[in-house]
Amino acid sequence: MTRRTAVELLLASPLLVGQDAKVAPASILAAAAPDPEDYVCPMDPDVRAAKPGVCPRCGMKLTLGVPEAVEFPVRLELKPGILRAGEKVQITFHITDPKTGQPVEHFEIVHERLFHMFIVSQDLEYFIHDHPVFGTDRIFRYEAALPKPGMYRILCDFYPAGATPQLIERTIIVPAAEGQDVVLQPAALTTDLGPCHCANMDVDLVTEPVQPICGMKTMLFFKFKPAEGMEKYLGAWGHMLAASDDLIDMIHTHPFIADGGPQAQFNVIFPRERMYRVWVQFQRKGIVNTAVYNIPVTELR
Repeated sequence: MTRRTAVELLLASPLLVGQDAKVAPASILAAAAPDPEDYVCPMDPDVRAAKPGVCPRCGMKLTLGVPEAVEFPVRLELKPGILRAGEKVQITFHITDPKTGQPVEHFEIVHERLFHMFIVSQDLEYFIHDHPVFGTDRIFRYEAALPKPGMYRILCDFYPAGATPQLIERTIIVPAAEGQDVVLQPAALTTDLGPCHCANMDVDLVTEPVQPICGMKTMLFFKFKPAEGMEKYLGAWGHMLAASDDLIDMIHTHPFIADGGPQAQFNVIFPRERMYRVWVQFQRKGIVNTAVYNIPVTELR
């Protein structure tokens, strides 16, 4: 009998416990022990823990595993149906369950709200971060006045109960005056890395690497002057929206490292070689500051 055969027979035999073998081998006990539970952040799935808690990065409640990611359909309805620049329009958001086709009834609160909405104009001059109101009819509503003709992109950020967080983009067009056409073209942006002078603070930006590369992690370090009085805004130390100049890419994220001190770090992977406009919001002494930058992103050469 070879040594290998003897080992295979030993492993295949029942475990015998006698006076001289009162404890099973550690390797066998480890194999028989149940796997530790894995709690995961639905927004930042790289954040994991062995017990319930909240994500130290975004503040969301950790869940026992993450369901399969399935997109929830969002249908927009506009009243009045014909838009006019500068005039009020009610935007309703109908969100349905992709499995049942029925309106979603329950949503998780994320950063103190059920729904985070961003609206950006095609020239990237108009930006709004606000929160549609959820009605008893299971519809979200928001009233806006879009300032000029052109294309607007709406980013819908919500979290249906029992599913995964959703980032859904929709497009609306505000017609030009009679006899004129809406010209759809990328925004004409030039590099602008600040410093940015905001409502009650200045915000400096440093990127690492100095030249961001698409498809690779870019670290964005925002430094505050003055730094005292920093507060969480909507449950986070900061909120960022990054949009490509052609409005194809829209990224909503939060600080990777921040503690209310003089600096906050965001990590972003820009998907393409484009110019990106970045809006980042911080709160100081009760006032929300929005800093704006234009960041060029290139391919690796």
